[in-house]
Amino acid sequence: MNYLRASLAAVVLLGMAAHSWGAPLSLQDCLQRASSNSPILKSAVRDSSIAQENSRLASVSTYPRVDIHAGYTIQQEPQAIKSAAGTSETQEPHFAFAGVTANYTLYDFGRRDARIRQASANTEAVSQGFLFNKSEVTLQVIEAYFRILEADRLIQAATEEVAQIEEHRRVAQVLFEEGTATRNDVLQAEVRLASAVQKRLTTTNLRENGWLLLNFFTGSDPGFRVELDGSTTVTSAIPTATDSTGNPDNRHDIKAQKQILEAREFEVRENRENYLPEIYTRLGMDYVQNDKVREQTILSATVGIRINLFDGYASQASHERAVKQRSKQLDTIRLTEQRATFEIATARNDANVAKERIFVTEAAIRQSEENLRINRERYQERVGIASEVLDAQTLVTQTKTDYYRALYDYQTATARLQHAIGEL
Repeated sequence: MNYLRASLAAVVLLGMAAHSWGAPLSLQDCLQRASSNSPILKSAVRDSSIAQENSRLASVSTYPRVDIHAGYTIQQEPQAIKSAAGTSETQEPHFAFAGVTANYTLYDFGRRDARIRQASANTEAVSQGFLFNKSEVTLQVIEAYFRILEADRLIQAATEEVAQIEEHRRVAQVLFEEGTATRNDVLQAEVRLASAVQKRLTTTNLRENGWLLLNFFTGSDPGFRVELDGSTTVTSAIPTATDSTGNPDNRHDIKAQKQILEAREFEVRENRENYLPEIYTRLGMDYVQNDKVREQTILSATVGIRINLFDGYASQASHERAVKQRSKQLDTIRLTEQRATFEIATARNDANVAKERIFVTEAAIRQSEENLRINRERYQERVGIASEVLDAQTLVTQTKTDYYRALYDYQTATARLQHAIGEL
């Protein structure tokens, strides 16, 4: 008796522990894991860091450039001047030298400003691209999450089908032994049972693949498995074809493409202004070791202007390339907007159709179960045939499959619609 009590207590404690440790994993938990651990988002974060460094690199032209140099020169003979009295050396044969210079561009007719604003636009484009990647990962996590839930329901329906066919096979075997049914009834049940088991195995494999995909996006171990929260839903108002909330301008990929276009505009401006002069200043301190002169250290200040006369057509080629890249970017934006409009329309249609399918299949399940009950009773009363029972059972499984698929198709279509209009 004491052993029985201890066993019951252990079972209760294990059940309480399993309930506390094995809490269902919610969709929000998966999204948080993906946000922190997704390898795709980690790579995108690197892109953002690189873009910020590029922006900082473009802004260095607003500061002066300071250089220091030093060295030692050995000459075969020192330089000298000729005069009536002979020659006089003007420098040491071997001498050290050093210098510090500071160069700063005062005005370059907008090239520097164009570079800075181009880098800033590229940084914003990368930032919007990261948000779009995050939205993409969110959508893929949602789809994987609901496909696992769908597979769980389909496995449940397949398991029920296997159990009911096994029961039908048992009844057919009893009737065959009593001589009121044929061997063919038993064989039909065995064949249909093998098909149901195969269907369950296929669905189980789909669930395993779904878990592998979910674990990849959330950065979890491939073997990670827990119970998912079956009550999770994605709720959103489905915009109509004329609804302004279906405008794709909120999408982060379109915003990113527009920022890239802005960067292309500044690139064109920068290359167009390469033909204009540049006003600069220079401060310097140069030292040359030479005991034959009075001043060995020279301090200087320069204000100058320089303009490129010929660079092998590099400026012309850069300008034409920038113009063509800008034209290409305009085409890319139009293509992205068209694709977004297409995604909104298809996701809206899929969501509406899936919603209607849910209502239709809910009624079909009740009807198919009633049909199975009638055919099972008819067979047991020897007024029906075995194939009618098996067909009725298959119909029940099919209607449940259609219902579960419609249910989760609606959830994923709603998520796709949110993603398409930039609200995910």
